[in-house]
Amino acid sequence: MTRTVYLNGEYLPETEARVSIFDRGFVMGDGVYEVTSVLDGRILEFTGHMNRLTRSLNEMGMENPLDESEWLAIHRRLIELNDIDEGLIYLQVTRGNAGDRDFAYPPADTPQTVVLFTQSKPGLADNPAAKSGLRVISLPDLRWGRRDIKTVQLLYPSMAKMEAKARGVDEAWFTEDDLVTEGTSNNAYIVKGGKIITRQLSNDILHGITRASLLRYAAEAQMQIEERPFSIAEAQAADEAFVTSASAFVLPVVEIDGATLNGGRPGPVAARLRELYIEESLKRAV
Repeated sequence: MTRTVYLNGEYLPETEARVSIFDRGFVMGDGVYEVTSVLDGRILEFTGHMNRLTRSLNEMGMENPLDESEWLAIHRRLIELNDIDEGLIYLQVTRGNAGDRDFAYPPADTPQTVVLFTQSKPGLADNPAAKSGLRVISLPDLRWGRRDIKTVQLLYPSMAKMEAKARGVDEAWFTEDDLVTEGTSNNAYIVKGGKIITRQLSNDILHGITRASLLRYAAEAQMQIEERPFSIAEAQAADEAFVTSASAFVLPVVEIDGATLNGGRPGPVAARLRELYIEESLKRAV
């Protein structure tokens, strides 16, 4: 079945969607994006993603081209048109087509480019990695200094994912000054003595929507949380480790740079948090 996508106000077959070669998202990486998950045909964490989209656009000096109700209507229409029960919706906003390549921003009234498309992911909630766990390696964090803005500049995370694959593992965690920042596309956590430890919010990491909700649910469940950096050595000595993201929810980590955690098995805290996150998110899905 040909997928229907959204491009600048139109719903089109994916084979007919066209963006200019002069679009700044293409020539400059000048754009931001969001990815929302769909379970049971409903969207998880929608308001959180919209709030972060607005923040990213503001940090880039761009306007939000649509209001939340318009974004929601597009998301729901794409779910319907593509018959998505479990999957993802990707949206991207760029500064638009400047008419030529130039480092200077185009005039303020240049129309932005707005793209959305779906990805069907049957079994999203039953990811096998939740039972087997992830193996990760550490790599130096060579990204730019505003990782809190969710831009389309994803070259280095892609390179890191491929490096992890080449080494026969699942994921990479970035480190800076010997401390973990985050994963290539997720926030990173360890568990020690029942306490959940994760890096505090700053420009160094993406302000994860799943992260925020999970920490709130964990606090409501009377779990201990400590927001601070941790090293790879500390992570290797932890009782458990895990990652969170919009598309993975909560996934356990069972190996870090060759050192196994919890006997190489997912631990109970990560398992409980995954269960809690999915349960609570579905209650609030739209």
